[in-house]
Amino acid sequence: MIMKTDNAIRVEAINVLIKHLGPIDTEKFISMLSREKFDYTKWQENLWNEKTIEEIHQMGVDLENKKNNRDHE
Repeated sequence: MIMKTDNAIRVEAINVLIKHLGPIDTEKFISMLSREKFDYTKWQENLWNEKTIEEIHQMGVDLENKKNNRDHE
């Protein structure tokens, strides 16, 4: 796996947000993060509370398969 630069990760993340939220909601989201104190660790602790480890694993497998399929198109 190739290590990405911080900037490459930022650009990719912004593009994902724009694709799924649209440009206006992406801007709102970024503004919220910079306005509010955001504790990523606490947010992550509750993110998958209702999912089993098997479900979380399958989500990761599905995402990787989707990425691989997109890379081979």
